[in-house]
Amino acid sequence: MSMAYYRGRGIAVLIPLVVLTAFLLSGEVDAVTCIVGGSSGWTFGVSSWTNGKHFKVGDILVFKYNPKYHNVVVTNSKDYPICTAPAGAKVYKSGDDQIKLVKGTTYILCTVPGHCKDGMHIAATAS
Repeated sequence: MSMAYYRGRGIAVLIPLVVLTAFLLSGEVDAVTCIVGGSSGWTFGVSSWTNGKHFKVGDILVFKYNPKYHNVVVTNSKDYPICTAPAGAKVYKSGDDQIKLVKGTTYILCTVPGHCKDGMHIAATAS
């Protein structure tokens, strides 16, 4: 076999690899940044904000709020319905926090007493 055969075959293998790599990286390139709650921000009654929204892996949720009164905590499916967070969960409290979505459902709430029960929680599912 000639050297040209091997070169041609190498390119044939390389092109699909380049296309596959571009496809895998495209999720990050197409990521969308969303302000949770829209113009109202992270506040009471925001729990239905995710209804009808389709999130992708890598999308970024931005939480805008007054840090004197609220916070943002990522919780799990077990603690979410009872408005609690697991021990050691990171508490965001800048008033302008960002959370990048991973595959599956990300459960987020405010742990200030009474706030989650007043609708300050969301479950965002990314595919």
